[in-house]
Amino acid sequence: MRYFEKISFEQFKKDIADDLDLYNNYMLPKRATKYSAGYDFFAINDITIKPGEIVKIPTGYKAKFNNDEALLLMMRSGLGFKYNLRFTNQIGLIESDYYNNESNEGHMWVSVQNEGNKTVTIKKNTAYCQGVFINFLTTDDDNVTDIRKGGLGSTDRRDEK
Repeated sequence: MRYFEKISFEQFKKDIADDLDLYNNYMLPKRATKYSAGYDFFAINDITIKPGEIVKIPTGYKAKFNNDEALLLMMRSGLGFKYNLRFTNQIGLIESDYYNNESNEGHMWVSVQNEGNKTVTIKKNTAYCQGVFINFLTTDDDNVTDIRKGGLGSTDRRDEK
């Protein structure tokens, strides 16, 4: 089982806008062609990024998928190639236990930097990044039992108890 869904309207109000019409009308990720590996993520609003600027973008999405899978988030290659836009972390890695976490219910955000010399505007409903589901393996002697307690960066804080 794997699927995308919208964050709740309550989370949407916190992170994006108190606008039910906007919430009801933004698109879920989808593949462009039968053989596309990535699911395109669409801009909820216009996003303008000036040269040198970093913009944090709420996707409005969360993803449910199997425990032996991960979701990789990447800038659409055309935006990187044509306009020199990139994720500040290069590739986003979402683990299955991020879904419905207690901090932000699994709302995925991306951080985009404009390393070009022109202001770029990504129009509402335009695909700007893509998510690719992958399987991963663990070592035979792996015995980790901890589970995620929060949202972004929460696994870095597991030793702060």
